[in-house]
Amino acid sequence: MTRCRWFVLFLLVIPALASAQSPAAIERGQKAYTAQKCSVCHSVAGVGNKRGALDEVGSKLSADEIRQWIVDAPAMAAKAKAERKPPMRAYAALPKEDLDALVAFMQSLKKK
Repeated sequence: MTRCRWFVLFLLVIPALASAQSPAAIERGQKAYTAQKCSVCHSVAGVGNKRGALDEVGSKLSADEIRQWIVDAPAMAAKAKAERKPPMRAYAALPKEDLDALVAFMQSLKKK
């Protein structure tokens, strides 16, 4: 294979691998979910507040949309015309590592 083809292959494969969520990131996200007491308003696999089920959210929303729901929930609720009471608050001060991990965890929640 020529160098040019290897380079193109490299450019196509590396982003796909980087977007895959590592088990460590997902585990950290589960810990952030617990630490932030997300289950008071949300549930995963039937654990927590069933009115805010997050099962399959990774199949419904992109990573960026999940991130926006976490850091700017009021704007996303207005965009989605969601009127859940009480409304979700923004977690804009969440450390980047926790935010990234929480997004990874939410992205792992997909249809089976």
